[in-house]
Amino acid sequence: MTITANSQLSNVFSQNLESITSKTDGSLPTLGAELVYTQDGAGRYLTFCWQYSELLGLNTEKIVDELNQTQTFAPVDKVSYLERLHRILTSLVPERFQCWFSYQKELFELDLAISPIMPSLGTTATTVLVMGRLIQATLNKKQPRVASKTPTQIELALRSQQHQKLVNRITRNIRRTLDLDIIWQQTVDSLGKALRLERCIICPYQPSSSKVQVKAEYRQPELKSMLGLDIDIASEPAFAQALATLEPVTMEVPGYKESGRQKTLVVATCYQDQANGLVALNWQDECYTLTESELELAKEAADQLGTAIAHATLYEELEIARQKAEEASRLKSEFLANVSHEIRTPLNGMIGFLKLILEGMADDPEEQNQFLAEAHHLSIHLLNIINDILDIAKIEAGKMELAYAPVKLDELFSHVEGFMRPQAEMRNLSFQMQMPATSDEIIVQSNYQRLLQVMLNLVGNAIKFTHEGGVTVSADLVLKKANFQVNFQEQQFPGMVRVRVADTGIGVSLDKQDKLFQLFSQVDGSRTRQYGGTGLGLAISQKLVEAMGGEVHFYSLGEGLGSTVTFTVPLYQQPVMVSSNDSDSTSSAEC
Repeated sequence: MTITANSQLSNVFSQNLESITSKTDGSLPTLGAELVYTQDGAGRYLTFCWQYSELLGLNTEKIVDELNQTQTFAPVDKVSYLERLHRILTSLVPERFQCWFSYQKELFELDLAISPIMPSLGTTATTVLVMGRLIQATLNKKQPRVASKTPTQIELALRSQQHQKLVNRITRNIRRTLDLDIIWQQTVDSLGKALRLERCIICPYQPSSSKVQVKAEYRQPELKSMLGLDIDIASEPAFAQALATLEPVTMEVPGYKESGRQKTLVVATCYQDQANGLVALNWQDECYTLTESELELAKEAADQLGTAIAHATLYEELEIARQKAEEASRLKSEFLANVSHEIRTPLNGMIGFLKLILEGMADDPEEQNQFLAEAHHLSIHLLNIINDILDIAKIEAGKMELAYAPVKLDELFSHVEGFMRPQAEMRNLSFQMQMPATSDEIIVQSNYQRLLQVMLNLVGNAIKFTHEGGVTVSADLVLKKANFQVNFQEQQFPGMVRVRVADTGIGVSLDKQDKLFQLFSQVDGSRTRQYGGTGLGLAISQKLVEAMGGEVHFYSLGEGLGSTVTFTVPLYQQPVMVSSNDSDSTSSAEC
């Protein structure tokens, strides 16, 4: 049953082909195959058409006679080929297989499909139609082996066709995704497998960097991986030349095998004439030298890859920007919720105390004065919140203007202590303030009110977030070397005063410390609700200190391990130290 069904299908197929094959050789290309020929049962060619005929030097007008007389284009294993031919003519079942053919000094691996042709129903088939394509071409193994040779025209045509298909496949792959890791890996895998490379790597490139890193790699199993390796561009002349010229660069390098050397092709990927990556291909020096057309194909593939990298990078940047915008929107929403709560709380308290007074709910003048004092305290708190909001608005708008003048550090510390010590004692915390031992006053160049605001903010935070233990405020001198002065506001100062606020409070985990000085950001929203505050204090303090020529730094070993905040301000004049020992101690802090 199977043979009969196959025979009927073959008959129908053969009738459709008969009108074509019975005409001329010129009709065969209409079948859509690069190689089409017909043969009889003895293997004699009846018609023959191959797109590489002219490259082989075959006379297209007399090609059939020439092939039959010289038997130059024939199967390597003729016996096996003829046996298959007879089997197809007998069974009437088409077959597809791969077969090596020889022509002069070259071998060709062909992918063939052979079908029987029957002139009419019920007649025995005597001829076959063969359609195929060229897989690869190589030297006849009987010829002397050479390390490198000039490719023939048919090999060049075949390689060009294969490479063009490879470029098209790479282009299709990189257009399917915007994930750079996938693009890079698919590209090196496609190049490595198709070209049978020893290794293929891709390195993204930034013009500001002198190094590139291997981000994707294809390699033979016996080779050591280079993935993640940093490569100095200056140490690789081919890399530097490819980046400078945006043209493919080939060079020979020592091979890892005993057989000799390797060849390397380096191509810079680019977008709008700006390099953004490097592709390096390594293969054994048994292959042909790359032709100009193949180098052009390599450059075309690199341009496609460079465009894909640029688009994917732009997409990543847009995605990061979108995420940052969403995060900023979330933080501002959270900030507004916290601020509205902070404003309503003292305002509601003020309204409540004043209402009690107006309604005559105070039992006596003393209680009435107490209500007024509480309302006044809440109004000051509300004013501070509003001032913080106005300050950050001025800072963001660049309209914060400060007047600078000499400020006595002991007066500043005394003022801070008067404000903060009662608050610390109410929470049963120790409170210490320490000044450097000097025989005269320590004077800094700053704005007194803003410097006081910074210290009250930092010390207030330390007290607020400390449940037990205490807070220590200290200062020390950081004197510069004699030949180097601190420059600020077009003036020179002999050094800096460093103020340190240390507490034994709740601390901050290492992974959250970078959020401390960000606007509208709290390390933990739940803590903000628990302890109160707008989250603007540290950000304002940092901006003010930087405007006064100093720096702010935060230190904490982790949650529950306390915190230390330091800030610096320019020293107006160098004070006289109390003793030489103290001077040596201070000098050891010089930088």
